[in-house]
Amino acid sequence: MIDSIGNYITMALSDQGANLMAFLWFVIAARGYQTYAIGASRRKDSLAGVLHAYRQRWMVRMISREMRMADIGAVANLERYVTLFASSSLLILAGLVTLVGYTDDMVHIGRGIPFLPPQTPLEWQFKLFFLTLMFVYAFFKFTWSLRQYGFASVMISSAPVVYGDISDNKDLMDHVNRSAKMLSMAANNFNFGLRAYYYSLAVLTWTIHPFVFMATTCVVVYILYIREFSSSSLAELKGSNDSKNRKTLVDYHLI
Repeated sequence: MIDSIGNYITMALSDQGANLMAFLWFVIAARGYQTYAIGASRRKDSLAGVLHAYRQRWMVRMISREMRMADIGAVANLERYVTLFASSSLLILAGLVTLVGYTDDMVHIGRGIPFLPPQTPLEWQFKLFFLTLMFVYAFFKFTWSLRQYGFASVMISSAPVVYGDISDNKDLMDHVNRSAKMLSMAANNFNFGLRAYYYSLAVLTWTIHPFVFMATTCVVVYILYIREFSSSSLAELKGSNDSKNRKTLVDYHLI
């Protein structure tokens, strides 16, 4: 039995050095960027950090409002975006699971495309399985984000109404900080789900060539880094006075 399993693994991995290298490259790049982003956010400005500061200001102002329908409405609006992606993840998963049953047809179609290298049914199945895992991960992140937004709504509704400065009130500031943190946790889980979508685009290029997959993985990580740590949106959220970041609506092709 053990010999049969060993022979199967040997056959499956034969001539798959480039694919294995590309897979390991992807795992190291994705995991490495996540570790770097978490650490870098503690040392310098990032979208996650700056937006958390805005959420803290939001919660401070929320305390002084007796009618909080606008606050609950804002959270509900954020939930709608997450719900859209969670539903889309289920639809994509249904499509991927369906494709697994048509692996032979995919191999036949792939052979008819000039720039695609010959691939075995096992290769197609593994790539589809890997994509499926990514969207399962995204779905769990989106649904957990939805629940956390629900928790934040409860915390907003349960906060007492206090007028004036609350900076010296330890209990109220603790509630403000925990509410803001809950909102940030929900937003971060939504962000992790979005990253799975970005990375899935890189995985799609694996069907072209393993080295193309490695290159697009680097491109995706670079785009994620630029948007998180060096984007014009971050500069505006920080309120940068740097003139090069002060673009008009014409510069953004909005008018």
